[in-house]
Formats: sequence, C-alpha cells, structure tokens
Amino acid sequence: MDTLHDDRRYLIPFRSALLPQIFTDVLVIGAGIAGMRAALSAAAAGRDVIVTAKSELNESNTYWAQGGVAAVLPDAAVAGDSFDTHIDDTLTAGGDLCDDPIVRLVIEQGALRVQELIDWGMPFDRTEDADTLALGREGGHTLSRVLHADGDATGRVLSTTLQERVRANAHVRLFDQCFVLDLITVDGAPSRCVGVITHHPRYGLQVIWAGATILASGGAGQVYRETTNPSIATGDGLALAYRAGAQLADMAFMQFHPTTLYVAGASRSLITEAVRGEGAHLIDREGKRFMPDYHEMAELAPRDVVSRAILTQVSLTDFTHVYLDCRPIGGERFTRRFPGIARLLEQFELDPGNDPIPVHPAAHYMIGGVRTDEHTRTSIAGLYACGEAACSGLNGANRLASNSLLEGLVFGEVAGRIAGASLDAGARLSDGAPPRIVSNIPVSDKSALDLHDVRSSLRSVMWRHVGIQRTGDRLTEVMEMIDFWSRYTLDKIFDDRDGWQVQNMLLVGALITQAAHWREESRGTHYRLDHAKPRDNYHVHELWQCGREGPDVEPVQGSSMSHAAR
Repeated sequence: MDTLHDDRRYLIPFRSALLPQIFTDVLVIGAGIAGMRAALSAAAAGRDVIVTAKSELNESNTYWAQGGVAAVLPDAAVAGDSFDTHIDDTLTAGGDLCDDPIVRLVIEQGALRVQELIDWGMPFDRTEDADTLALGREGGHTLSRVLHADGDATGRVLSTTLQERVRANAHVRLFDQCFVLDLITVDGAPSRCVGVITHHPRYGLQVIWAGATILASGGAGQVYRETTNPSIATGDGLALAYRAGAQLADMAFMQFHPTTLYVAGASRSLITEAVRGEGAHLIDREGKRFMPDYHEMAELAPRDVVSRAILTQVSLTDFTHVYLDCRPIGGERFTRRFPGIARLLEQFELDPGNDPIPVHPAAHYMIGGVRTDEHTRTSIAGLYACGEAACSGLNGANRLASNSLLEGLVFGEVAGRIAGASLDAGARLSDGAPPRIVSNIPVSDKSALDLHDVRSSLRSVMWRHVGIQRTGDRLTEVMEMIDFWSRYTLDKIFDDRDGWQVQNMLLVGALITQAAHWREESRGTHYRLDHAKPRDNYHVHELWQCGREGPDVEPVQGSSMSHAAR
C-alpha cells in the first residue's frame, strides 16, 4: 500500500476555533444496535449523549437485518443447549481465530441483554400456542437457538424497540443526516480523541467536542460491487479511525453471505439463512442438491463453506448462479414464516412454493475493524468501538450466523457504561476551553479522476479479486490499481459526501487488500487459492496502523487449534 494512504490526517482543511461548537459528555457515532445500546448505557450513568446518524436513523445494517439474535435463554433453550454449546459453535465457525474469553463474555452476557429486550417489550416470535419463544436454526449452529421478530424483520423490530427507548430518554440527542468526517485527536502517549468534525446538509461543518467518543459506525460492504449492505455502508468509521492512528485488526476477513437474490438488473437482496434453517435446499442449474458433497452440515454449514461451494458449483456448471429450492418448506408456510421475502419475490413473479429462487453470494459483514479489548477500549484514549466497526475477537475468521446482533447488544452496553465511567476519571474538557485544531491541506496540482468511475472500478475489482477466492498475484494488481486511483483522488479536497465517501472507500479497500496479501494462508472467510490451508504462523491477529509499513501481530487469546481441524 502506497504511503499516500497515510499522508492525509484530516479529509478537509479547517480551523476548529472558527466553526460552530457543540459539547457533550459522550458522543456515539452510529445509530444501529451497538450505537443505540451504547447511548442508553451512557445515559443510564447520567451522561449527556449525542448520537449521530449518517443518514436517516433507519438506514443501518441493523435495521435491514433479516436474521435473528442467537442466544441461549435458560427458560427457552432447546434440550441439550447451553452456553458452552453456543461457545463451541462460535469457535468452530471462527477458524481458530476467536478470542475465547471474548466469546464466553458475549454469549453469557448476551442472554442478559436479550432478556432485557424482552422486558422492554420487544415482540420476539413465539410458537403457535404462544407459550414459548420460537427458536430457529441457521448455518454453523448445531441446535436451534436463533430468535426472530416478525419472521424476517428482526432488525427492523429491534431498531424500533431501541429507538423508542432512546427517544424517551432526556439525556440523549439524536442528530440524523450528520456525516462524521474525522476524529479530532490531541497528542499524547497514547493520543486522545476529544471529538469529531461533522457535516450536516443544513448546518454545514460543525465540531462536536466530547469527553468520550464511541465508534459504532457499522460496516463496509459497499466497497464490493455485490453486497447486501445499504448504500451508507462505505467504511467511513474504519477510515477515520485509521487516519486518527487507531489500530485496525483482521482486515482480510470480509464475510460473504451465500444467498442473495440474483436477478439481472436488480439490486442484491438478502435471502436470510433462516430459510435454509427451515428446510430449503441449494440446487444447481440441473436441479442437483450439491451441498452434501461439500460439508456434513450441508446447507447449514458455516457461511464461508457455503459461499465457496456455490462459487465452485457455478464454475462446474458453467452458469452465473445457483438456486434456493424452498419447495420443501411449502408456499403457505414460507409466506407465513418469511413475509418480507415473500413480498420481495412477488415483485419478480417468483413463487417460493413452486419456483426455485436464483441466488449468489455477496459481501455481507466486515469481521475486521478497530481493535478493541474486553472493555471496548481502542488504542486511542477516549475512543471506544463496538458493533461491526470493531474487531473484538468474537468472530475470529468467520462470524457465526446471528452472533452480530448479540455482539452489538453486549458491547454496546459495555461501551456506554465504560465511556460514561471514564468521565469520572477526568476525561472531561477540564477548563471548558477545547484545543485549537488546525488542518492545512495544500491544493492538488494533479488531474482529477471521475469519482463515479473510481467508485465503480474499485467496487468491481474488489469483487473480482478480493472476494470469495483470492491469489497473491491478483491482490498485488489490485493494490497497484488502488494506489493509482488514490494518487489522483486522496490528494483532492472535496466539499460533499460523495467525494469523502470515495476517499474512505479507497482507504478501506486498500487495507482489506493489503491484509489479504499479507495473510498467505486460507482461514475462514479468507481463501487464497495459492495458499489453500491454514498456517500456524498466521494463527494471530494482525494489527494495522497509520504510518507503519507492515502489521504488528497479537496472539489469539486462549485458542485451541482443535477447532480449525473440525
């Protein structure tokens, strides 16, 4: 990766003293599950909280999540299930890169957080007699433990539940349409985050000073041409954290969801894994059910296995996609269980009771992110991270289905609580006078590239060569391409979101590609055709930081190599 990716500290030139100033105790960047839960936790400590949303509050990966929340609730668990079983499934899916203490923390605390949602009135689906919670099964789970709401609308119901509580809390202010350009830091050992610079379509540039900042900005799926993510998921949080000097970990690991609707000319829409959990099969163009040939768990194998199997089957049959055969479920039962997907399919005149659904994998979930400890602390003082923007060590090399919402709940609560408590330790702006920050950026003398072309080309090449299957030669080519685009894009000063987002996407794409090139092995979602097996010397978390040529490495906590061999 060219050093130019490390040259720009801030995206725009500014003088903080000349901009409108806003003050708060705790600032939360992101309004998904992790951000909202963090805001509630910080507010419970009596802190004043601001939550920024890049777009509308409902534009988040959380809101659009069809899958559920995986949790072992003592009063509702199926026979034989336990925390230890859920932990074991998580470690097995994670390619022996999960941090064991983090896995145990999330799964044990997750049960409390889910029960909390129930107590707050979240209407999880129940069995037909309404006596017990309905539990589904998804890929990588050995037992049924996934809770859903309104069938395939868990994310929407969850977001609504949390938003209602946040809106009712007098300590929290919600700023929608608030684009966070950069973290503001002051020098120290370590440096300290003291706030952010933002842009609002109506109010323009503003500085928000905060005693503690929580990064919960979500993922980066839009870096890929084929993705389940909404348009806002451009990796801004990862990019601004890197520019500020935070450590990012495990950036090679992007999870690809095996089943998105594949219709020419239409955007890729998720077909939740729960459909396979209900009994749907994957078949190729000739009608053959192929997953039993690839894994003993067939359609319910971990997502990395299913995605690669689909890609292989597509190649073997010389076709563009495979099909999800929902006929074993039945049309009436499908519509009742997955009403949102049924309505989507109806738009394309597809009847799940009779018609196999064309599907293909797409980029879905960023496993890497800002490195955090068990208290959500980052390498920058005053900066915390949670949710998809963070790399907590829970997911390892491949996230177990429906663990992401659980992680957001658990570490959102932790981040808000710890950040709120940090203010008692002197993290407030003590004298009321914020530091004066000046960003000077020279005007570029190079030609400009078309932003739309750069964005489109980046997404296309990331999908082709930094996707489900990778090789060292192609990764080298992609790094060279990104460096070229960056030389004529990262040196520019833009005054709108399109420009800032493309700059962020180039940086995140470069980090993913660089990490994939460095990791000369195959593990979890990262599959190198030229290094097709896991290697012991890569049984580490790699840490990337602005200004350093290569990564530092960190040992995996309490990991057992036995999980990688299963």
